[in-house]
Amino acid sequence: MAITKFGEYMRILRIKNNLLMKDTADKLNVKTPFLSAVENGKKKIPADWYEKLCSIYDLSSEEQKNLKEAIEESANAVKINLLDCNESQKNLAFQFQRSFPDLDEETSKKIIELLKGAE
Repeated sequence: MAITKFGEYMRILRIKNNLLMKDTADKLNVKTPFLSAVENGKKKIPADWYEKLCSIYDLSSEEQKNLKEAIEESANAVKINLLDCNESQKNLAFQFQRSFPDLDEETSKKIIELLKGAE
């Protein structure tokens, strides 16, 4: 099961504060499975959680900054369901993920055109 940066940071906060996921869920007025789904990237992070979490955990300015970064990074993550994919498709997805940061605009456009032709 994949966990987002937000999920990682939440686990750190819970451990540091000796709290269980249920304790945090109760303080956020949500069910534990919903909090788990948010931490695993299956649900979006509710907009009001940043302020609530800063208050719940009495975060320092550095911790607030780290939480905000974790939320932003998690919100910008893209997930691909590979469950029904064959090995070739999975390998393609992994290679694309590794190469993505180095793609220039021209190569990106070529890939888009190639994929449009496959539709």
